Amino acid sequence: MELTVRSIDKVLYTAQTHTTGGRDGQSKSSDERLQVKLSTPGTGNGTNPEQLFAAGWSACFIGAMGLAAHKMKLRLPQDTAVDAEVDLATAGEEYFLQARLNIHLPGLDKELAQAIVEMAHQTCPYSKATSGNIDVELNLV
Repeated sequence: MELTVRSIDKVLYTAQTHTTGGRDGQSKSSDERLQVKLSTPGTGNGTNPEQLFAAGWSACFIGAMGLAAHKMKLRLPQDTAVDAEVDLATAGEEYFLQARLNIHLPGLDKELAQAIVEMAHQTCPYSKATSGNIDVELNLV
């Protein structure tokens, strides 16, 4: 597997977390704005890494769609939404993720909406990070 290294001009933000206990532990950010109890999916009353990944990706993707729409001299609909589904899966003894982003752009022409989604998928940092690494479906709903 090749590692792609980009020349970075400027770091805009660095997220810092401290996690203990793995999937049944807890995690908090260095600024203490995020403090979560973790649980294995389907058990316990905490969140899990897949939910956190889905939340981060969907938020980032909406931001990327906003940038794409702006470049096209458009505005995203007020009720734009992304419902992200991230699966924790196995194949033999290997674990992996796969994802579906169900994208709601109500009121936009389907071709324009599709162009925004495709442009966003090329620029969203989460989409870039997962590109070629996991199966991803983008669904306009």
